[in-house]
Amino acid sequence: MNWNFVFSKRDKRPMYQQIMEQIVQRIAVGDWLPNAALPSIRQLATEIKVSVITVKRAYLELEREGVIVTQQGKGSWVSGEMDQQTLQREELTRHLERAGKLAKSLGISADELLDLLKIHTQ
Repeated sequence: MNWNFVFSKRDKRPMYQQIMEQIVQRIAVGDWLPNAALPSIRQLATEIKVSVITVKRAYLELEREGVIVTQQGKGSWVSGEMDQQTLQREELTRHLERAGKLAKSLGISADELLDLLKIHTQ
């Protein structure tokens, strides 16, 4: 599994939220399937050069949301009980929000944006 994470220095959100978002994105698009093993907290912290506490917080939040499952001493993995379709819809909503903001900053109307969406979904 590819654990490469990309972080933006311009992103104002806490690092644990950025980690959560990237894990959820990979699950939503099907890169990480239900029951797929996640790296250990320590392993991921070392790889992405953040503190163990930061990764632990991200994992705890994802577990609370039902996205991952963690068992002490056994590790963490993508939940097999998660509603994949809901996760995908939430991810789509986030992308559409970003697209809407970008379109607005470019002076693109909602109708133009809808036309662009129709072109790219055919």
